Amino acid sequence: MIVLYILLAVVILLFMVLIHEFGHYIAGKILKFKITEFSVGFGPALFSRTSKKTGEKFSFRAFPLGGYCAFYGEDDEKETKDENAFNNQKPWKRIIVFFAGVTANFLTAILFSWILLSTIGYDVPQLTRDISFGQEYVISDGGVYVNEFKKGDVITHINGTEIDFAFGENYVNLVNSERNKAKKEYQAFIDEGKTVDEIPSENLYSFKMTVRRSGKTENLTIYVFPEMVSNDGKDVLNTRTGLESDEGETPTTKAYVYNAWKGFCRSFEMAFGFAWVVLKSLWMLITFQIPISQVGGTIATISTIATMAQQSMSYILVFIPLIAANLAVFNILPFPALDGSHVLFTLIEWIRGKPIDRKIESTIHFVGLCVLLGFVVIVDILHFVL
Repeated sequence: MIVLYILLAVVILLFMVLIHEFGHYIAGKILKFKITEFSVGFGPALFSRTSKKTGEKFSFRAFPLGGYCAFYGEDDEKETKDENAFNNQKPWKRIIVFFAGVTANFLTAILFSWILLSTIGYDVPQLTRDISFGQEYVISDGGVYVNEFKKGDVITHINGTEIDFAFGENYVNLVNSERNKAKKEYQAFIDEGKTVDEIPSENLYSFKMTVRRSGKTENLTIYVFPEMVSNDGKDVLNTRTGLESDEGETPTTKAYVYNAWKGFCRSFEMAFGFAWVVLKSLWMLITFQIPISQVGGTIATISTIATMAQQSMSYILVFIPLIAANLAVFNILPFPALDGSHVLFTLIEWIRGKPIDRKIESTIHFVGLCVLLGFVVIVDILHFVL
């Protein structure tokens, strides 16, 4: 069965790469560039067909992890006067073609973010049931301290921090952070020999939560209650807010699902968010804040998609916009062989009025491609070994 999920992962990754190449193809057609071949995959051709009208070849090749759109004269190392050659097209046209792949990926990220938000939701939690929790935990002064939640409440902020996977914080992490802060304060009383019932009500830990309820925004005071639980035969301190689901209970929250219009509006923010997550991860890798073993290449990506899809097909709706944003960010980087580097060389040519020696440029891109391929292989090995 896992083989089917692996095949599904390969198809998804191939689909994302082909969208990128199709962006180049569409821009080239609009700007009347001469296209020699559009290929699905690399290596020996398993199937090819040439259009009698345009002379364009469409191929399906042996290794389906990628593809390319080849333009006439694109790889020429010598100058030519052929006006149809790619390198003789105006710089602004070539820049548009180079950017078209990135644009196609980003538009895909927006589209599938919209689908994700309007079908299963993602990062913003919504209450699945009414909850009234807490007063039995504080009895020292007989006061009433209850966390009241209504089914349908949409939680937007914790202590003023927006719940947003990219530009804010994760909901679970924020709530657990508040519970851990409370636990430290309560532990001081436990260390003094007091029971949880003897913790003064004025020392009851609380935080602020902003919710949307029936179309209105409300700010709630959420109490974190202490309790003693058994762990390996020992009583240990725990904290609860009522938002935690006991084993066997219906989960207290689910991802908020937007209507079509609101989902569309937020899809742009989410796509930028995915791109920002990719940039942050890249920066953390460069500055050694995360180990290289946490980065995956092509094989690791396929493995992750297959594993997550096996758990739930809904994860596919998360991976597609994430991969699309990843490809957009990665390809826009000014590293040799990537689109961003081609744009940089074209801008230099535009400013200078003449190109850098084509042979030198070609060598730089070739070396860059070798480095990239080597890096992908190395991170895949380290990902599975370390």
